[in-house]
Amino acid sequence: MTTSTTPWQNWAGNVIASPSGRSDPTTVAEVTDIVTTAADRGTRVKCVGAGHSFTPAAATDGVLISLDDLTGIESIVPTRGPDGHVDGADVTVWAGTRLHRLGPLLWDLGLAQPNLGDFAEQSLAGAVSTGTHGTGRHAVGLPATVVGLQLVIADGSVLNCSRESNPEVFEAARLGIGAIGIITKMTIHCVPAFALSAEEHPWTLTAALADLEGFAGSADHAEFFWFPHTDAVTVKRHTRLPGDADLRPLGRVRELVGDEFLANEAFGALCRTAARRPSMTPRINRLAARAMSARTYTDRSYRVFASSRRVRFREMEYAVPVAAAAAVLRDLRDMIDRSGIVTPFPVEVRFAAADDVWMSTAHHRDVCYIAVHQFHLMDHTELFRSAEEIFLAADGRPHWGKMHTRTASDLSDTVRHFGDFVSVRDRLDPDRVFANQYTEQVLP
Repeated sequence: MTTSTTPWQNWAGNVIASPSGRSDPTTVAEVTDIVTTAADRGTRVKCVGAGHSFTPAAATDGVLISLDDLTGIESIVPTRGPDGHVDGADVTVWAGTRLHRLGPLLWDLGLAQPNLGDFAEQSLAGAVSTGTHGTGRHAVGLPATVVGLQLVIADGSVLNCSRESNPEVFEAARLGIGAIGIITKMTIHCVPAFALSAEEHPWTLTAALADLEGFAGSADHAEFFWFPHTDAVTVKRHTRLPGDADLRPLGRVRELVGDEFLANEAFGALCRTAARRPSMTPRINRLAARAMSARTYTDRSYRVFASSRRVRFREMEYAVPVAAAAAVLRDLRDMIDRSGIVTPFPVEVRFAAADDVWMSTAHHRDVCYIAVHQFHLMDHTELFRSAEEIFLAADGRPHWGKMHTRTASDLSDTVRHFGDFVSVRDRLDPDRVFANQYTEQVLP
């Protein structure tokens, strides 16, 4: 372990911490030593991946652990469906493996993760522990694909957990927001490798809201981005194809123009203009929407799911019942138009199937994820406060890795297994070795 003199900050720059030490363990035994030494000294420990959470989930004044040296695939066990045919495999992966590295590794084995978010820099453990989900009316989030995990808990013990072994710890730790222990490796269920046929085109919010549930089921993975102050949206529909389908990826020039220049360089310049002259934001959003032209392409699933995100922003995202989503979006539109709040960032609308993960925002209900963003050089306070009021009125649940103001006192009535989760945390970490500002906010 090295003594820390440099502050740590997350990707968005809205969370800054001053850890007392940093460590990059290369073995599970080293993780155990770090945890037990810190516990003996009364020092807290937190694990960090890419730092892409907008909450202080990884912030600490104690020891900050990076698992970047615990990476790669350890083992693969083929699985069979009810008909006896191989339907994929349970793959054990070291927790620090970044998603953008895991995709190619799985593809070479004829496998893929069934769903992914749109940011591929996250570590597998970080993505799972905060509830990363992606989109798809019949697709579950990443935590629901976890079938086993290895966990270092506060007393230094190493627990192997699954539905059959330490089942309550498993249920808590597969979406544990860093409060249960340090995940060192996990087993995820993967499916046979598949390609995605991607269709992107301009549309209107009015048309989307006319049949939002129909839109959600219009492709295997459907989402759209609405540009506030306009009626313009950009649609993304991804349809699954066999892994041996003919690939027609974006050409290098088209990729540079679309994903690098328009989505990052030009968009960043427009956001900086909006920060300097907020009154121009509606005009800027109309310009940004017109720049997003239609395109189709087919590529490996992990390449299509992820997008390059280099323009910094703040984000709040809530999961609301699908049936309430259209009304929520109308209320958001009306609130923005009425309040005079401006934002150059689009509102992202995605969908997910119900799952059985204790702390999941999609626990036992199909949901629509609605995310509001603000450019990092513009004040997000009023936008997020007003949006959160709308989300809460629709029985929304906050994404654990996105900004929100919920506390333990009201989350206990929102999350069905909240008490069960807290009971596991209290048993495994009574001295709060893995606590920090965020866990003190959302847990008792």
